[in-house]
Amino acid sequence: MGAMQHKIRSLESVRDLVDEALENLVLERLSSTGEGPAMMLARDVLLAGGKRYRPILTLLAFEATGGTDLGKIVDLAVAAELIHTATLVHDDINDQSRTRRGRPAVHATHGISHGVIAGDYLFVLAFERCGGYEARIVERVAAACIQVASGELLQLKHIGDLGTKPEDYYGIIDGKTAGTFATVCSCAAIYTGSSEDYIKPMESYGKELGRAFQLVDDLLDLTGDPSMGKPRGTDAQEGKMTLPIIHALTMLHGVEREQLADVLTNFGDDRMQELIGLLEKAGSFDYSRQLISNHVERALWHLHKIPASNARDLMADIAKMSQTRTA
Repeated sequence: MGAMQHKIRSLESVRDLVDEALENLVLERLSSTGEGPAMMLARDVLLAGGKRYRPILTLLAFEATGGTDLGKIVDLAVAAELIHTATLVHDDINDQSRTRRGRPAVHATHGISHGVIAGDYLFVLAFERCGGYEARIVERVAAACIQVASGELLQLKHIGDLGTKPEDYYGIIDGKTAGTFATVCSCAAIYTGSSEDYIKPMESYGKELGRAFQLVDDLLDLTGDPSMGKPRGTDAQEGKMTLPIIHALTMLHGVEREQLADVLTNFGDDRMQELIGLLEKAGSFDYSRQLISNHVERALWHLHKIPASNARDLMADIAKMSQTRTA
C-alpha cells in the first residue's frame, strides 16, 4: 500500500479506508489469472458490509500507539477482516444459516463444497497479506486463528448442554471473539515498536471489548429487532448456551427450572415469548447488561494507559457504543 500519512478524523473515515482497501483487493484478485473464480465466490460476502470492527481497531490502535503511515498497517487490517469473513462463511455451513450480512450465504447459493473452499481461500489470502510482518505478529495472528477453532469446538461440545457453566461460555467467546479483538490491537502496537507498557493495555482493551461485543450479540439474539438482522431466538434454536440462558438455568428452581429446560429442549418460534418471560423472571437480561457494562469499563480503564489522542478517543467511543448498538 502507498503512504497514508493523514490522521484519522472519524470512525466513518477509518471505515472508508477499510472498505476501499477491501474493494481494491477484490478488483485486483478478480483479474488475477487462476484466482478469479475463488474471489468470485468470496466477493459478495466480503463486500456486503459488516461492522468492520477488527480492521478499524487495527488502524486506530496503530495510530494511538504512535504509528503515522497507515499504509504500512493496512495489510494487517485487511487480513483481520479476511480471517473474520472466512470464519463467518464456515460458521454459516455449521449452523445451516441461509443468510449473512443481509444476503444469501455462500453455501446457500453455491453449495457446501463451494462454501468450504471460499472460507479456505479467505484464510490463505489473509495470511498472504499479513505474512510480510515480523514473526511475532504472524505468530499472534496464527494463535488467534487456533483460538477461534478451539472456541468453535468448545461451543459444539456444549450444544444443548443445560449444565454449561459461565466459565465454559467465556472459554467459547474468548476463543471466537475476544481473542481476535485482542490480537489486532496488540499486533498494531507491536508494529509501532511499542513496549509492553502499550502492548499489554491494547491487548487487554481488545479482550474486554470483544467480550462485551459478544455479550451484546447474544443479548440481541433474544431481545433485538428481527428486522435488524438475524431472527430472534436463533441461538436457542441452534442449542447454543449463551450467558442469559446459562444464568437463568442457575437462578430458576423447581417448576420454573423444569419449564425452562423444556423450552430449550423443544424450542420453536412459538415458545419465544415463554423463553423471554422466564429469562426476565430470572433477572438474566439485567445480569447480562451489568456484565457488559463491567467489560466496557475495564476496556476503558486499560485504554487510558495509552496517551491521549484522537485515535484513543475513537477507540473509547467504540467501547461505549458497543453497549447501545441494536444490530
